[in-house]
Amino acid sequence: MHAALKHLFHSVISLILIGSVFCCTTKTAPEGSLADFTRDKHRPYFHFTPDSMWMNDPNGMVFHKGVYHLFYQYYPDSTVWGPMHWGHATSNDMVSWEHQPIALYPDELGYIFSGSAVVDNQNTSGFGTLENPPLVAIFTYHDPVGQTSGKNDFQTQGIAYSLDDGETWIKYEKNPVLLNPGIIDFRDPKVRWFEKENKWIMTLAVKDHIRFYSSPNLKDWKPESEFGKEIGAHGGVWECPDLFTLKDEKSGNEHWILIVNLNPGGPNGGSGAQYFIGSFDGTTFTPVDEEIRWIDFGPDNYAGVTWANTGDRVLFLGWMSNWTYATVVPTERWRSAMTIARELTFAVSENGMVVRSVPVPEFDRSLTTVYETANLEVQGQINISEIAKSSMTAFNLDLTIDSLADFGITLSNDLGEEVTLSFSQEENKFYLDRSKSGNTGFHPEFSNLIVADRYSVDYEMNLRLVADAASLEVFADDGTTVLTTIYFPEKEFSNLTLYSPSGINLSTLKISRLK
Repeated sequence: MHAALKHLFHSVISLILIGSVFCCTTKTAPEGSLADFTRDKHRPYFHFTPDSMWMNDPNGMVFHKGVYHLFYQYYPDSTVWGPMHWGHATSNDMVSWEHQPIALYPDELGYIFSGSAVVDNQNTSGFGTLENPPLVAIFTYHDPVGQTSGKNDFQTQGIAYSLDDGETWIKYEKNPVLLNPGIIDFRDPKVRWFEKENKWIMTLAVKDHIRFYSSPNLKDWKPESEFGKEIGAHGGVWECPDLFTLKDEKSGNEHWILIVNLNPGGPNGGSGAQYFIGSFDGTTFTPVDEEIRWIDFGPDNYAGVTWANTGDRVLFLGWMSNWTYATVVPTERWRSAMTIARELTFAVSENGMVVRSVPVPEFDRSLTTVYETANLEVQGQINISEIAKSSMTAFNLDLTIDSLADFGITLSNDLGEEVTLSFSQEENKFYLDRSKSGNTGFHPEFSNLIVADRYSVDYEMNLRLVADAASLEVFADDGTTVLTTIYFPEKEFSNLTLYSPSGINLSTLKISRLK
């Protein structure tokens, strides 16, 4: 297809998809029509999905000239993982997205695996000018021929640049810029500018640990240090790292955060995203302790990294799936979605240091309240959807419990399918049961009970649920405990019930939908 026509096609599709995002109910359309295509079974209303085919890790996320760029691992020829490309989408608010043409294609050096992108404001690379600084993408080349022949250096790092705000990309003629010393897993470069020493820092996943490299120009890299061989969770290969700073809101102290995704080895099986808190001097990352912390206890938030060039804001997005079952989930024309965009902050409490994760304010501004009440007593079970006189297909629920006890929240439909989030006060844990959520037979581990430790020990709790057609994101206690899960009901959930055996009081309860 001609590039201009292809771009027009993607633009039309994206406008239709955005239109479907801002609807609160599903409208029927003739079988096979374009409108019907936008509402594939299980397709989210307000989470990013590819228009078709396979997607996994978010890549190269960068904010530039008022636009959020999302690149992602994409295979345009199948709904199962294959030769990786960088798909591309753009947004002004991280809520509604416009599909763009594929940014990077495989070439003679290999597939285009995960990586990052930066704005080279000082034109250190020489690809642009100070007046028109380039966007530079840093990614892993994966050579399938080298892998098949038994080599151990088939992953290297390459770069590409854009001088038209990310619309088109030119690969560097001297790729690769970082050769592999002989390590099978040598990938996923996350690059940031280290201002104190006027150099770029690359955080690279190297099998079971992290290597840091530095460069003055994004082309010539030298090793700095290693981290993690004997610390952290090591149930699987380390992947998709990220290095950034967060400021303690109370003390004003700055902390360096190192995210390391790993698969398997997550807190509920399969994929997971751990993080470390420490310091970084431009050469070495030093953790404050050896505690294992998780960005998300749910099984379906993986490969999450942050946007570059967002100033003091730290904005995070993850792939909403798990490698345990990602290739066999029951969607037909597309596979996988991203989490909603989240803002990360730092907090210290009686239980120690933690990175908080909540939906970005832009998502909040897209919501409108459909029901709100105060001082609601829950003794036994109540049907919130009946009280609110609203179908609970895709919604945002905020509630505050001022006298904590055991309780549960169930999403269900009239087929008897359901997902239940429950809380045990004695154990101070959340449990999520999706064993009756609909189609679960595609993998034997999908029905496993999901457990999340509550970080706070307070007797009050604020809780936020973001529910879409086939996913639930839970944010407890200002995002100190987070849990993300997907599910596949035969019919979309429309009922919301709350229950508590001994009784709880909700000082506030608010239900919102997208405007």
